[in-house]
Amino acid sequence: MKQHSLAFRWIFTLACGLIVALGLFAAPLKSHAAEKTYTIGTDVTFPPFEYANDNNKYVGIDIDLVKAIAKDQHFKVNIKAVGFSGAVQAVQSGQMDGVIAGMSVTPERKGTFDFSTPYYNSGVVMATSQNNNKIKSLNDLRGKTVAVKTGTTGAQYAQSIQKKYGFKISTFDDSSNVYEDVLTGNSVACFDDEPVLKYAINQGTQLSIKTKPAAGTPVGFGVKKGQNGELLKKFNAGLTHLKKTGQYQKILNKYLNAKKSAADNHSFWGILKQNKVFLYQGFLQTLWLTIISIIFATIFGVIFGLLGVLPIKFFRGLSATVIYLFRGMPLLVLALFIYTGIPTLTGTKIPAFIAGVITLMLDEGAYIAAFVKGGIESVDKGQMEAARSLGLPFGKSMRKVILPQGIRLIVPSFINQFIITLKDTSILSVIGILELTQTGKIIIARNLEGFKVWAMISIIYLIIITLLTWLSNWGKRRTKI
Repeated sequence: MKQHSLAFRWIFTLACGLIVALGLFAAPLKSHAAEKTYTIGTDVTFPPFEYANDNNKYVGIDIDLVKAIAKDQHFKVNIKAVGFSGAVQAVQSGQMDGVIAGMSVTPERKGTFDFSTPYYNSGVVMATSQNNNKIKSLNDLRGKTVAVKTGTTGAQYAQSIQKKYGFKISTFDDSSNVYEDVLTGNSVACFDDEPVLKYAINQGTQLSIKTKPAAGTPVGFGVKKGQNGELLKKFNAGLTHLKKTGQYQKILNKYLNAKKSAADNHSFWGILKQNKVFLYQGFLQTLWLTIISIIFATIFGVIFGLLGVLPIKFFRGLSATVIYLFRGMPLLVLALFIYTGIPTLTGTKIPAFIAGVITLMLDEGAYIAAFVKGGIESVDKGQMEAARSLGLPFGKSMRKVILPQGIRLIVPSFINQFIITLKDTSILSVIGILELTQTGKIIIARNLEGFKVWAMISIIYLIIITLLTWLSNWGKRRTKI
């Protein structure tokens, strides 16, 4: 065993460094619990309840209401726009204290949430494109496809009448994608809350409402069942007071009657000019997330890659298991499991950015481990035998002879993995990280110009990936020298 001591020591040092680095990175976040601030989850694309305004600041009925109540009741709120599903899961797992996202109070949700006094009553309507004269009522939907947004009352209503009227359902995470699916003709109609559809139409979306409001349900503020009772009491008390003072009605009137903003230029260059700072911030977050993740993924991958070439069966099996497990798990599933699943089991909160880093570290690290292991194994076995015949121990032979040759072989693969990591950050928008993709969703929620905004984001990704591809090709040429 002495011949392997140096290799073990090196691997142990890398492992300790990874643990210490993660600990230092997460340590400042422990003070959150001591602050008298409630973390509130909300949607990103559900105007007029919540959306980003011309200055890319979150506004809407829900945002103004919860801020006004917080001020009235003397507490603070830290609003996290993570999408409706993300907000609901975050509250259920204890990551956030409450959710306000145009959330309908239903019997099913009462099983897992405690709700405030309803602050709005909404009804579901059906809309088609303005030039569609064939769909005039629910009876015309038979054999057709309709679009709905995940988790909304509109989706629930569509499911409840689907069998009766014989239509198919396409589900999307964002309202803008729902409307775009109708406008492109993939779906003939959509179901959504009346104020949400009216807002979209007021902003210029070419839709037409064809039915009267149905399935009217109250909208409330929710907390995890049996928890945060004090927050719920403060919300109810604040809501009652705002109604008495008239501030509540002012908030409703401000957004329910909102017209298209004159400041919103819907040309390609106009959208780019108006949102260039916001897009730049999203890009920086993407780049920062990629760099941090690839550093930890490299350490993780090198450790398990080296374990995979040690002449000890247990370590080789451990390496193979880790590589198989995290390469085989879909990135989206892994992100949601870490962000919402683990806190549900342990009761320990994991901030979205940390959860994102851990997700990418495990996923990308597994791939790095695979090509580190493969790179080392591709070095001619005679190299190790020659080094050992000269009296060099295993660890020194690995460091002085095998690794320098193996590294030359894996450099191009490492750069390719950096590119993949950059692209994979877009999936982490599902847990609310405000990277480039999430930034695009927020902009689209306001101007509903999905094609133009996604074109901009695609161009940004392509420019960066092209530069990294050139770097990868340069690395390949260098390794052949």
